[in-house]
Amino acid sequence: MRIVITTWGSFGDINPCLGMAHAVRARGHDVALAAPGYYRDVIVSQGFTFHSVGPDADPDVDRALIAKVLHPTRGPEAIYREILVPALRTSFEELRAATDGADLLVSHPASLAAPLVAEVTGIRWRSTVLSPLHFLSAYDPVVPPLGPWMAALPWRWRVALAPLMARLGRAVTLPWVRGVADVRRSLGLGPGRHAAFDAQHAPGGVLALFSRVFGGPHPDWPTHVTITGQVRHDASHGAQLAPALTAFLDAGAPPVVFTLGSSAVWQPGRFYEESVEAARQLGVRAVLLAGAEQAPVLARYHSPTVFVTDAAPHTLLFPRAAAVVHQCGMGTLGTALHAAVPQLAVPFANDQPDNASRLERLGVARTVSQGAYRASRVARALRQLLHTPSYRQRAETLAAVIRTEHGAETAADCLERALEG
Repeated sequence: MRIVITTWGSFGDINPCLGMAHAVRARGHDVALAAPGYYRDVIVSQGFTFHSVGPDADPDVDRALIAKVLHPTRGPEAIYREILVPALRTSFEELRAATDGADLLVSHPASLAAPLVAEVTGIRWRSTVLSPLHFLSAYDPVVPPLGPWMAALPWRWRVALAPLMARLGRAVTLPWVRGVADVRRSLGLGPGRHAAFDAQHAPGGVLALFSRVFGGPHPDWPTHVTITGQVRHDASHGAQLAPALTAFLDAGAPPVVFTLGSSAVWQPGRFYEESVEAARQLGVRAVLLAGAEQAPVLARYHSPTVFVTDAAPHTLLFPRAAAVVHQCGMGTLGTALHAAVPQLAVPFANDQPDNASRLERLGVARTVSQGAYRASRVARALRQLLHTPSYRQRAETLAAVIRTEHGAETAADCLERALEG
């Protein structure tokens, strides 16, 4: 059978799709990926058919785009109003062509064209989400991207406000996607459901690509949700640790790893400079995963206690870390959870403040906001993480659960059932 998986975003969005694609191909199916052109080479290098479906987003070229997407409160609005919705008609035509002759379409939450293609063509369709925030449940208090300050509210207040925040979230975001209705009319379709939320969930089944330790399902989640567990894949980080990094790890105590994933790394501010100073104040070794642009600039910090590199496979590096400091994307935090290490969350935008809040509730992390990221504050937070045994103990308890989850295989099971239906 032929399956088309479509996605949009950073490598944190691409990697889970590649993980699913490998699992499904191993069962004998033909898998193609439909994604922005920026990812063509990495997808083709892994042996998959590639279809270019925009809008394209090349961080090497469009830094203004990255800045808009990562704005701490206006990022989600910019994604919909300025990027996804204006390109929708073109994306629809590209995705319809990519799915010609396919048996199943699998979509990402930002793939606004996928519901339209499914409705117009009748192709079987399954959708995915990467984080609990996408369900916007009245039973599950969230930290909304427009109000990251809500993370500081007492838990009982957040529980009481959850139904209101769910309704408010839908109301506030509706104008962002109003242009979707115009495209629907041009295709002869009716008004449809809320394009940023309900319409993105396939009626036949939704794959929640995160661990069950985050909770759910809840009564107001879409029907037919399967929590698969995280789908881990390291397409953007390489297949093995570099010999120099391995030598550094072998030469001393486990280091603190500082990373900004694959999107925030393009807008680091003083994250890495403050991180080096925090490690010095704390007297710990550090590994900086600084990205291709910043690694040469930060090479001046390289020393017997600080290792600077552009990237490394998280699945191999994190288990050797004392703690991981990161931007709180689901891919990074999920791999750190699997590795059973304490985490310091530094959320930038979008679902990251909510993800950080969930990690704190699980008892494995502390949070320092992006705006307050200063060496002294970071050192204090890391000191608590490293010297309070409960953080490591809780991390090990959760890891024992997470390691029983087989996200890619569970997702492949769901997709095969969809093909049989």
